[in-house]
Amino acid sequence: MTKSNHPDLGSTEPDMNTDITIEPPINPASDSDARDQDERTVTDQVNGFDEGDVLGALEAILMVVPEPVSVRHLSDVLGLSEAIIDKHLRSLAAEYRGENGRRRGFDLREVGEGWRIYSSPAYAEVVGSFVTHGQTGKLSGPALETLAVIAYRQPVTRSQIAEIRGVNVDGVVRTLTTRGLVEATGQEGTGAVLYGTTGYFLEKMGMTSLAELPPASPHLPELDELDEIEKDRQ
Repeated sequence: MTKSNHPDLGSTEPDMNTDITIEPPINPASDSDARDQDERTVTDQVNGFDEGDVLGALEAILMVVPEPVSVRHLSDVLGLSEAIIDKHLRSLAAEYRGENGRRRGFDLREVGEGWRIYSSPAYAEVVGSFVTHGQTGKLSGPALETLAVIAYRQPVTRSQIAEIRGVNVDGVVRTLTTRGLVEATGQEGTGAVLYGTTGYFLEKMGMTSLAELPPASPHLPELDELDEIEKDRQ
């Protein structure tokens, strides 16, 4: 009898010549981690930015801002979500604190509703020596004018002082702070730092309280302009 070349369809024995592929079981955790990694990769490349670009862009902006800058503002400028901006800001802050290596001479701090780079308190003494090195004991005219504005209008922000004086006062305020004549007393809702005079200022002026300051006008008639500016803002 001639044997058939066709396999017996009723046979239950496997064909040993057929390749059998066994799929490994899916690990839910690994699958989730892969999706998270994909999402991070896509997110970090939004608008042409990779992670390094975002960190670099944030550092560049933070180096030039005169006041704390909000996450929302940075999000609008860079075209990235607030969540991504916040994540990278906290990553930079941790890096500067030395959590991943050498601690830097500056800190990235969240102040009020914004972020700004400050010199590290650990190096306050050496920074103060650098700022005052070679300076005479006398304050310059611009410094005296700025000090008067702060004394009469405290608490006041640097932007408000600048509006009165018509010039940038960042350097002058730093000098007055270093000399112990003014200090940060709080923040506005926007995160802008408020400044006021110190006890050392009263000591140098020979006064026991700010109530002993002479009337502002006619010494500083420009202060009335600030009232009008504040009214316009409201």
